[in-house]
Amino acid sequence: MEGISNFKTPCKLSEKKKSVLCSTPTINIPASPFMQKLGFGTGVNVYLMKRSPRGLSYSPWAVKKINPICNDHYRSVYQKRLMDEAKILKSLHHPNIVGYRAFTEASDGSLCLAMEYGGEKSLNDLIEERYKASRDPFPAAIILKVALNMARGLKYLHQEKKLLHGDIKSSNVVIKGDFETIKICDVGVSLPLDENMTAPAFITILLVSVTDPEACYIGTEPWKPKEALEENGVITDKADIFAFGLTLWEMMTLSIPHVNLSNDDDDDDDDDEGPLLIWTRNCNGIMHQKRQLTRSFLYATTEHPQDSSFCSHIVEAWKPDV
Repeated sequence: MEGISNFKTPCKLSEKKKSVLCSTPTINIPASPFMQKLGFGTGVNVYLMKRSPRGLSYSPWAVKKINPICNDHYRSVYQKRLMDEAKILKSLHHPNIVGYRAFTEASDGSLCLAMEYGGEKSLNDLIEERYKASRDPFPAAIILKVALNMARGLKYLHQEKKLLHGDIKSSNVVIKGDFETIKICDVGVSLPLDENMTAPAFITILLVSVTDPEACYIGTEPWKPKEALEENGVITDKADIFAFGLTLWEMMTLSIPHVNLSNDDDDDDDDDEGPLLIWTRNCNGIMHQKRQLTRSFLYATTEHPQDSSFCSHIVEAWKPDV
């Protein structure tokens, strides 16, 4: 009788979880120890899943799972975020955004979001490696290529899908090979946008406000715009544009925005010149490319939303140069 008294009815899946899982065919995803760990994020780990069913060689997937050390409260938060990301990602189809593959349970019972394998490393990984190896900034042509591909992805999110990414930074850009492909990832904190148009004299800009007044902008502290730090700040697509500009800054300076990573006494003279002047002097590239990047960084990170650089302008203006 003791066994019967200790018996518990298995918990039912929530309707939301059930609807997401039911739309995905059964897929055998191994338990975490049997996959190579690619990286991690807030409350999640990302693994490489190699696929060779029936002896065939298929392209690998990146699999995102909740970190097993999370307590019950945070596990619930991150599980909801993972389900939201699966739903959003499934609706997105763009070459500069990591693609959806499946949302299912692994053999160990954990929820998994399977995605296109966007590349071996994040842009942040490459920035850190370059800083340790030489401290030389990326060539202007490479930064332009990254900026153009990111701008294409953001233009798609903002204009076609009416979504704010909500956490743009170098860690959420994945790179394959020698910058062969560049893709934005991690749409789990995206927010829906409405449409409000404005057009300053020098450039046509789309300013879009978040539609849900209860929606919470997440972001990451060093990449947050001023309005995200204010109590009643209005969040628009400018939040992504500002973070996009700071991602260019990361490649220019090899440092996290608003954080001085260099404490070397030898660098004191350089610091007096300002990071952008140092980058312009040391960067390998033709002058007009450097000017394009500097100007775009300044437009994107200006304090006033109406003066921000809009991604469609970058896509059109830079197309011949990259």
